[in-house]
Amino acid sequence: MKKIKKVIFPVGGLGTRFLPVTKSLPKEMLPVASKPLIQYAFEEAQNAGIELFLFVTGRNKNTINNHFDHAYELQSVLDEKQKKDELSMVKGWLPDAGSIAFVRQQEPLGLGHAVYCARNFIGNEPFAVILADEMLKCEQGFLKEMVDVYNEYGSPVVGVAEVERDKTNSYGIIDADKLKNNLYKIKNMVEKPDPKDAPSNLSIVGRYILEPEIFDILANQSKGKGGEVQLTDAMIKMLENKDFYALEFKGDRYDCGNQVGFLDANIGYMYDNPEFHYEIKSILGKYK
Repeated sequence: MKKIKKVIFPVGGLGTRFLPVTKSLPKEMLPVASKPLIQYAFEEAQNAGIELFLFVTGRNKNTINNHFDHAYELQSVLDEKQKKDELSMVKGWLPDAGSIAFVRQQEPLGLGHAVYCARNFIGNEPFAVILADEMLKCEQGFLKEMVDVYNEYGSPVVGVAEVERDKTNSYGIIDADKLKNNLYKIKNMVEKPDPKDAPSNLSIVGRYILEPEIFDILANQSKGKGGEVQLTDAMIKMLENKDFYALEFKGDRYDCGNQVGFLDANIGYMYDNPEFHYEIKSILGKYK
């Protein structure tokens, strides 16, 4: 069984729910407690043992490229002023040279299309996918837990979490049998079902470990809901010949694809920081 060493970050979306700021700034660069969303996702992948990182980008996404490069002038100034903590924030987490790549999606045709654009980078290896606007707060990193499941079972794994039943029409939902603790074997998946038709309230949370066979499916797949190429549809097809597992996330989940979830993430992360805890608590007290 091959090691999971590659990850795809689909970052080519338009971010329309955050306009006008996303006219010039990628949604993935919006900060949660001073760190951009995409950096949290990147560090989660690093913690899972990922070695090669691919960003599937679109127009006006050069800020992401720059964030994952050295800022030599800034680093020089910080070094001269002996600002070691700040210098570490700027470069301490950067990837090794040659371990990061970017491809253009060209058109925002959905998550499935973004993953398909990475086919030449992935080759014939299993790989991970992380959606940066789904923040999963977990001490060791949720992707690491998913990699452990893949290494044990040798089949694709998706991350899931419970959602309120009336919100199932915003997510991909699984139908599954529970195996143990927070691990399930998937029987079926449905993309954004009406609450009355949803097989469960377990939603896919933007973490996937997939195998390269999915590229052949995506190559011939028609557009699905929303006029986009849906990754869930391809996984449903793959499920006909392949076991799929789901690992349930139990920590704090923040849907930063919308403004309320993004605000919640900022409050949650800063509230848990001893430096800001009492100030945040005081501010929240004004809105009782």
